[in-house]
Amino acid sequence: MNITEISGDWKIIKGKVKEEWGKLTDDDLEVIEGKRDQLIGRIQERYGYAKARAEEEVAAWEKRDDYRW
Repeated sequence: MNITEISGDWKIIKGKVKEEWGKLTDDDLEVIEGKRDQLIGRIQERYGYAKARAEEEVAAWEKRDDYRW
């Protein structure tokens, strides 16, 4: 999936993001809008993770659910 595809499918995918990272708010999801770097930043904020850990979690989620940005 490329950036255009992820942005177009964001309404569907954001539900899966919320399932994975339940601390993210609806406002967070609106800010993220399919942007990988925004997702990583919001995970860092909400969970208190280092950037490397947030990136690892997102990479594992992408691989597991076959999402590509």
